[in-house]
Amino acid sequence: MTAAEATPAGVPAAVPDPPSAPRRLDVDPLLDDPATRIVVCCGAGGVGKTTTAAALGVRAAERGRKVVVLTIDPARRLAQSMGIDELDNTPRRVPGVSADGGGELHAMMLDMKRTFDEIVEAHADPERARAILANPFYQSLSAGFAGTQEYMAMEKLGQLRARDAWDLIIVDTPPSRSALDFLDAPKRLGSFLDGKLIKVLMAPAKVGGRAGMKFLNVGMSMMTGTLGKLLGGQLLRDVQTFVAAMDTMFGGFRTRADATFRLLQAPGTAFLVVAAPERDALREAAYFVERLAAEQMPLEGLVLNRVHGSGAARLSAERALAAAENLDEGRIVDQGGGQTRVGGPAAASPEASPAPDSTTETSPAVAELTAGLLRLHAERMQVLAREQRTRDRFTALHPDVPVAEVAALPGDVHDLAGLRAIGDRLATDPRPA
Repeated sequence: MTAAEATPAGVPAAVPDPPSAPRRLDVDPLLDDPATRIVVCCGAGGVGKTTTAAALGVRAAERGRKVVVLTIDPARRLAQSMGIDELDNTPRRVPGVSADGGGELHAMMLDMKRTFDEIVEAHADPERARAILANPFYQSLSAGFAGTQEYMAMEKLGQLRARDAWDLIIVDTPPSRSALDFLDAPKRLGSFLDGKLIKVLMAPAKVGGRAGMKFLNVGMSMMTGTLGKLLGGQLLRDVQTFVAAMDTMFGGFRTRADATFRLLQAPGTAFLVVAAPERDALREAAYFVERLAAEQMPLEGLVLNRVHGSGAARLSAERALAAAENLDEGRIVDQGGGQTRVGGPAAASPEASPAPDSTTETSPAVAELTAGLLRLHAERMQVLAREQRTRDRFTALHPDVPVAEVAALPGDVHDLAGLRAIGDRLATDPRPA
C-alpha cells in the first residue's frame, strides 16, 4: 500500500519535519581554554581557511593567548593582512596585536625546502649533511616530491609544539580537494621509505665492503640496467648516493611523523573544518568530517564562511518579483489618498485621479529603479534559500557537528581590522534566536 492510499481522503500526507538547527560552535571558549594547544583549520581550497586561521589567531592573541599561526598558503595574503612585509620559515611578531593579559601573535609561512634542510642539518653530522644537501636527487625531492609539503607541515608543527614558546598553535593546512593529505603524509612517507626500491637501493650500503659491492654488481645488475635506461645512469647514481647518505635518518622521519600524528589525536588538539555554503564545498566538508572521525581526530566543528543575509528577509523572492512585474506593466495604480500611482490607463484618467494633495505620483524612472531593486532582492533571497538547503543537507547527515556561520563581508579582508571583523562574526551567531 502506498503512502497516498494509506492517507484518508482530504487529509494531507505527513511532511517530514525540517532538520533542527545545528548546535552553535562556541569559538571563544575554545580559544580561551588553556588546554587547547593546537587548532587545525582544514578544508578544500578557496573556502577561506587562511583568513579563518588568521582571524582566530588575532582573536586569541587579543584575549591573552601567545599564538603562532602557521600557514602553507603561498599567496602571502596572510602577511599582507597582518601588516608584515614577508613571511618565511621563522615566526615573526605581528605588530598592532596586543592584550592586557600579555597575549602575542606570531605568524610564519612554511618553507618546504628550508624545513627539509633543517631536518638534515639537525640529524646528520656536518659532513654527511653537506653531502645530502648537495645531492641533485635530494634537491629535487625536497623541492617538489609528492606529499613533501604536507609532511613538512607536520614536521614544522612538531617543531613548534616541542619548543613550547607558544601556548596556542593555529595551522592553516594545505588545500585538498579529495583527501586529508595533511594526515596521509606520514603514512605515504613510511610507504615510500619502506618500499622495495628503497630497500634494494639501501642494501649495498647496509652490507658494506666487498660483499656490498658484490651484491651491487650481481644482485642489482638487471635492476640498475633497467632503471638506468628509464632514469638515466647519473640520476640513478644520485638516488643511490642519496639513499646511502639518508639511511640513518629514515627511521627518524617515521618516528617523528608518527609522534606528530599521535599529537593530532591527543586532547588539546581541535580540528575545524572550513567550508562555504555551497553544494560542492559542503560535500567536501562532509568527507572531511567522516575522515576525521575515522582517524579519531578531535573535531570541534564546522566554520561556514561567507554566509549571505538580508535586512528585508520578510519580503519573499516571489512577492518581490511580482511587485517588480506590476511596476513594469503599470498595474500598480493609485486607489486612494496617499497611494502611489504608476502609469497605465487608470492613472491617466482624470476621473480616476483624486485631489493632487492626496496622491504621490511615481515617475517611470523611479518605477524602473524600484523594479530593479526588487529583482536584486529576489535574487538575494533565492541565494539565501539555496544556502539554507545545502546547510540542511549537511546538518541532516551530521547533526552532532556544531556550526559557526560567518556572515559575508562586503569586501576582501586585507588588514587587521578585517581579521577582527571576521573574528567577531565567528564568535557571534547571525541566526535569529
